[in-house]
Amino acid sequence: MDESKWKNDRWWVSPYNFVEETKVVFPEKIQFEDITLRDGEQQAGIVLRKDEKLAIARKLAEVGVDRIEAGMPAVSPDDKAAVKAIAKEVDAKIFAFTRCMKDDVELALECEVDGVIMEIPSSPHIIKYAYDWTMETAMGKSIEATAYAGEHGLYTCFFCIDSTRADLNWYLDLLEKVITEGHADSVALVDTFGVCTPEATRYLTKKVIERIKKPVELHMHNDFGLAVANSIAGLQAGGEVVHTTVNAIGERLGNCALEEILCVLQMLYGVDLSHIKFKKLYELSKLVQERTNVKMPGNKPIVGDNFFVSESGIVIGWWERLKKLGMPLVMFPIHPKTVGQSDVHVALGKKSGIPSVRMKAEELELPEPTEEQALEILGIVKQQAIEKKRILTNEEFEEIAKGVLPKD
Repeated sequence: MDESKWKNDRWWVSPYNFVEETKVVFPEKIQFEDITLRDGEQQAGIVLRKDEKLAIARKLAEVGVDRIEAGMPAVSPDDKAAVKAIAKEVDAKIFAFTRCMKDDVELALECEVDGVIMEIPSSPHIIKYAYDWTMETAMGKSIEATAYAGEHGLYTCFFCIDSTRADLNWYLDLLEKVITEGHADSVALVDTFGVCTPEATRYLTKKVIERIKKPVELHMHNDFGLAVANSIAGLQAGGEVVHTTVNAIGERLGNCALEEILCVLQMLYGVDLSHIKFKKLYELSKLVQERTNVKMPGNKPIVGDNFFVSESGIVIGWWERLKKLGMPLVMFPIHPKTVGQSDVHVALGKKSGIPSVRMKAEELELPEPTEEQALEILGIVKQQAIEKKRILTNEEFEEIAKGVLPKD
């Protein structure tokens, strides 16, 4: 077993991920299509202007994302202008999102994109009750529009809304008929309402591949918190493209988080993603937070600000020793620099201990407290943290410490 897969200078994860009994085979090439600029923006309250979309698209390209879904040109003139600018200026494959309508295809062509994600409902209840269509209408629109896109040289991903609640035979018949009579370079398995389990996603992906013989793209929503797990399951079954959003933003409760699935695949499964610039993930996350005004909680996986912050006195006691030894990966699964985060931070609060006081005093270049002074400082820190119901700022700690430490 190659130890470097699970333990190196960038991460230290479980060796049991790589024993023969847990080995998983993935497609030779996995592609990532980031949909932050379209499905991400669909999260209620988010508005991205052209310049903001362009900035995010450029950063996604820097990270190494294969494809960027730049938006839906039919939404507004500003959206169309953004898609066109991104297609012209960003070094990645750029796709537009369209309905199964010739007019939408024309708009995509005017934007000079590389391809389209072309949506149509695939479940009878959505077709009947949400669209007021017949099944024949959905089939006819799909064939006509995809054929038109194909005739004009657009890579076409046929995107079936609510795939995971559709009748399987109808869904597969629709895919087959569109491929045969229309056009599709790939098909998307779409868990529109985030209602699949990983086992069901694996099953459905295999069924689509067996019948359709086309690349399968995985579009997973996060209503039950399974978007990343479902995407992984779909890849294990032979899916080749994952749709992601930065910070897992998106319609309702969001989509598969780009930063999470990249790290899971590379670090927990050993998939070679050497083309991805992991060091830019935190920077990308912060850019999207800034432009969307959607702030991530501190405990957000990979990019959360609490990843490398500890308050517990016991844990900081470990860090006091490990920092001197230069061994952060004994207590953190990923080195902070690997994903672009800064160094480990000591937080002062109710759970702090003597090592916390010593390390914070050293960080702020204060005199080293004696054991007795450290205990006195710690008592005040705990009392104030309880009163304020939060950790203390560096300024608050410094004021406490200066009140206890001897004056020069």
